[in-house]
Amino acid sequence: MKFAQKWIMRLCTAAAALGIGLGGAVQHYALGLPDHYYTETDRPLSIQTLLPVTLRSTSPSVPQVQEAELRLFGMIPVKTVSLTTVRPADVYVGGEPFGIKMLMAGVMVVSLTGVPGVEGEPCPAAEAGIRVGDVIQAVNGEKICSNADLQAAVSGSEGAAVEVTLIRGDELHTVPVTPVFSEMTKRWQTGAWVRDSTAGIGTVTYYMRAPSGQIRFAGLGHAVCDPDTGEQIPLASGDVISVTVNDVVSGSAGKPGELRGRFETGGSIGTLLANTPSGVFGLMKKLPKQKLQLPVGFRQDITRGEAEIYTTVDGDAPRPFAVEIEEIRSDDNAQRDLVIHVTDPALLELTGGIVQGMSGSPIVQHGRLVGAVTHVFVRDPTRGYGILAEHMYVQTAAFADAPAG
Repeated sequence: MKFAQKWIMRLCTAAAALGIGLGGAVQHYALGLPDHYYTETDRPLSIQTLLPVTLRSTSPSVPQVQEAELRLFGMIPVKTVSLTTVRPADVYVGGEPFGIKMLMAGVMVVSLTGVPGVEGEPCPAAEAGIRVGDVIQAVNGEKICSNADLQAAVSGSEGAAVEVTLIRGDELHTVPVTPVFSEMTKRWQTGAWVRDSTAGIGTVTYYMRAPSGQIRFAGLGHAVCDPDTGEQIPLASGDVISVTVNDVVSGSAGKPGELRGRFETGGSIGTLLANTPSGVFGLMKKLPKQKLQLPVGFRQDITRGEAEIYTTVDGDAPRPFAVEIEEIRSDDNAQRDLVIHVTDPALLELTGGIVQGMSGSPIVQHGRLVGAVTHVFVRDPTRGYGILAEHMYVQTAAFADAPAG
């Protein structure tokens, strides 16, 4: 009798421990797993977890976006997630450097200073509430496309107040600004210094053929931002220029390195269509000579461990280098979804790790394009962040049939 009681107590203790363990596992996965997944048509969602977590659809009548329930061991509910089904896609892996020449949609305020040659050196723009990072769209209802347009509108006022229409974040504002005349420059001025264009280099992540036959591309993995304000640049138009990498400044702790390239003559090789937080997107006139075609991988396809990045550190042809994916983040923080560590001795010797200009370098794992390099850790250039390929792919798919220009 005592023997049976002991076994019953042991079984109860084991059951209680199992229950606590399962409860802890459920809580761990509920907090740690993302709230949203992408998956391909006719390809079941398989999640890489230590314990088996499976998917059960809760609203299968919705063809594109639906709710799904994640269950531990197929039985214990963990959380409800949203599931977006997309068309299967093969893309051409990039790694080539490219140049960007962008004209802004308006002019961006990059500095506010007092007007020299005026008593007290006032700054009418600042006094009117204009801030650094604002994008001026119009003056007195007339569209502003360049620095010259703004100067002409201010000069033409001859000291009368002008109505300045600007964008700040997602909001549209109109403020009155009264210019002052500078005896030093002999011009009417507001004290706002603006920029209407920018240029730089990055790396192509992938190419794909749209249903229309056009060759789409995605690159950078993050937005092109103004170097002074850090604000995303609103795109009016932009050209893609061929670039040859001719020098590398190796990175070190506290000092990011840089790929230096030469813009080739011969005109544009493509057109920019969008500048977004997930990268830049547009049209290319042709595919590169070397074409590695791979399917797009989604978050659930990625594991910690060995991977490759394709990038160009000399000339214009990319090659693969070994990296390790150290972390897969679940908070949907685009541009910082992955933490990668460069392990390839050749790349470490050439660059010290990740350097400026490598943004957009494709990350390949398990035979799929899973992401792109976006940022370097300033204190450790052998490590950096990456964006999931799924974030870039859905942007490309969104305008795959959009007209050029």
